[in-house]
This record gives sequence, structure tokens and C-alpha cells, in this order.
Amino acid sequence: MTRTTTVVDDSHLVIVTGVPRPDATTIVERKGFGHPDTLADHLAERLSRVYSAYTLREFGAVLHHNFDKLALLGGSSEVRYGGGRMTAPVRVLVNGRAATACGEQLIPVRDIVEAEVRAFFAERLPEVSDHLDISFNVTTNSSPGAVLTGSDVPDRQRWFNPRSVDDLRERRVKLANDTSLGTGWAPENQFESFVRQLVDHFSAPSEFTRAHAWCGSDVKLMGYWDGEAADVVLCVPQKSSHVGGRRAYVENLDHVLAECHRLAARDLPGTRVGFTLNARDVPQKDELYLTFTGSSIESGDEGVVGRGNRVNGLITPLRPMNLEGASGKNPVYHVGKLYNIAARRLAARLFDLTGGHAEVHLVSRTGKRLDRPWRILVRLSSAEPDPGKVESVVAETLAEFPSLTDELVSQGMHLS
Repeated sequence: MTRTTTVVDDSHLVIVTGVPRPDATTIVERKGFGHPDTLADHLAERLSRVYSAYTLREFGAVLHHNFDKLALLGGSSEVRYGGGRMTAPVRVLVNGRAATACGEQLIPVRDIVEAEVRAFFAERLPEVSDHLDISFNVTTNSSPGAVLTGSDVPDRQRWFNPRSVDDLRERRVKLANDTSLGTGWAPENQFESFVRQLVDHFSAPSEFTRAHAWCGSDVKLMGYWDGEAADVVLCVPQKSSHVGGRRAYVENLDHVLAECHRLAARDLPGTRVGFTLNARDVPQKDELYLTFTGSSIESGDEGVVGRGNRVNGLITPLRPMNLEGASGKNPVYHVGKLYNIAARRLAARLFDLTGGHAEVHLVSRTGKRLDRPWRILVRLSSAEPDPGKVESVVAETLAEFPSLTDELVSQGMHLS
């Protein structure tokens, strides 16, 4: 391996080349669209996006906010063949901070949040939408550092109480809000891509789920692959209103298993793949993954932002990764969101440039310019990439932060 160090716009860039490609051994997990942690991530991101869009429309700027500490506390339900019902609501803990006014103009944050929470569940889990208990725990408290030295209000205390958009420091220069890390890598191997597609096949709106109303969305997969053979543990719930009895449940499992083998033959040709489905089932005792809503959020399970899939939609412990919860963070200057997205894109571009495995780690230093990370570590399997071209791709990606914010507000984070 060789290491070169340079400076790109005040950022220390370290390029390590000749890094061994990742071993074929892969452990990968993915949580489906109805998993409580995925629900928490997606809801937090929607709240950030709708709040950003509102303040951008009303004031011409995204005001300060973060909804990235959102949590869901499971309700309770009764489940029977051919029916079921909710017996206690799902609690939605909307935790975070948001400006509730800009100057004299008030922002109806509570109304915005509650409307979006109900709309989200109406789309994602309709059976839950009328059984929600929303706890609004949003403040306008400033971060540490607002020291009173006289009669003037410290600038930091105006972060969530701006007199006008002119109080937003990021309109002059965008600074990192935290000392944190963004991580990305490319490319995915064929098994990682297969895991993503298989979970989506059973949990996202798809041809399969539209044709089989009994298929719930709280799907979870854990897979192991050594390059030649794979083992997959898959959980796919069924919705009780569409399952008439034990026999129908077992027949549906057989259908899911047949689909798994069909997709494996198509996407992993030549690979021996074994599947274990709903491993905790004991059919003879009617202990089954049978749910009223299609999600375990109905029966006491919890969901918390940052505990689910990473920004790339996977949980990959043998790959570089970090524990940042990107969903719900401010899309203007929160490095926990922006650096993870940028690192992933930069890794993909470096893979395209070099044809080899690429890892990227962007490290911020709080208060430093957002587009000038404190440290940039690039690790490439390519032995002799053109350093000038690598530096150019790095600089190009860092220059995209303003347009990345616009994209996140208008289109969302494309959580998968």
C-alpha cells in the first residue's frame, strides 16, 4: 500500500492506494419498510423535509431544526385468523428542536408535525393511523455556548428564535454543526444488492405485495455469503385479516419461499442459497408471525432513529460504517446527514474512476467550513490511480453541498 497526503481547500486529504479488496465473506442485514426502526427513520426524515419546505416557502430559508431523536413506542393488538384489532395506540415521541417563529411570524410546528405523522401512518400502516398517541417534545433551546455577558441576547440563543433570516449564520458561511464522521464505500457486491431487492420485494409496494394482501411490511433479513454459498434468515409477517387459518398461513409461507428461490436463481446464478423463513414459528401451537397491521409496532416493539439501515439501506458490519442517525437532521449544515451522503457519492465516483473498491471517510470539526472537512481519508484498491484526478473528484463532490441541500429539501434523502 502507498499513502499520499495533500491539502485540498484547507482539508487534509489522505489517499491510500493498493488496499486489499474486501473479502468475499459478507454479513448483511436489512430492515424492511414496516420495521419499527425503518418507520422511525422515514418519519423523522419526512418531518425534516416538510418543515424545511414550509420555512423555505414562507421565509426563503430553511430554519434551524432537528427531528433525529424521534422514537416510536409500540401499541398492543389482538390477532385472530380472519381479523384482529388494535387495543392500545402506538406512541409517537417527536423529540427535537425547531424554530417556532421567525421575527413576528409564527410557525405552526405542532400542526405541521401532527398532520405529517398522521399522513405518514395512513400511507404506511393504515390500520394504525387511527390509533396514534403523538407526544410533541420539540423545544427552541440553544446548544451550549450561549453565555450571558450583558443585556444583549447571545447569537447562539437566536438559532431557534431568529429575528429574521439574517440571523442565520449559514446564509453567510456554512459551518459544520458537529465533530462527526461520514462514511461511504463502493461497489456493492452481488449478495448485498440481492438482499436489498429481496427485502423490497416483500415489504415495499411491489407487484408481489399488491397481489398478496396478506403480506406485511415488517420484513427483516440477515444473510451470510462466502462468495460461493449463502444462508439467509428471513422474517415476513402476514396480516391476519387476510389469513383464514393455519393452513392458509403455511401455504403463504410456501409461496414466499418459492419466490425467494426464484429470485435467488435469477440474481445469484450458480450460488447455493439456503433460506430459513420465520424461524420462531411453531405452527402446531399457532405461534406465528401473524399480525393485524403487518408490523410488530402493533405489539410492543419500538423504533428509534439511527438503529436501522444506514444511508445506503444496508447494515454491513464487515464494511466501514458509522452509527450516525442521518434521518431528521437539518439538510443545510448537519454533517451527520450531509457527510454520509457525500461520502457514499464520492466512493461511487472513485469506483467509476479507478474501477476498484473505494472507501471514503469525511471527518468534520465543529465550527469549520462544511465544504472543507477536517480530514478526508480515501482508500482505494487500485494500485496506481491518478492523484490529480482523485483530488479533482474530491473537490467536485465537496463543492456540491449547496445543491445537495436543495435536493434533500425538494426530493428527500431517498431512504431505502
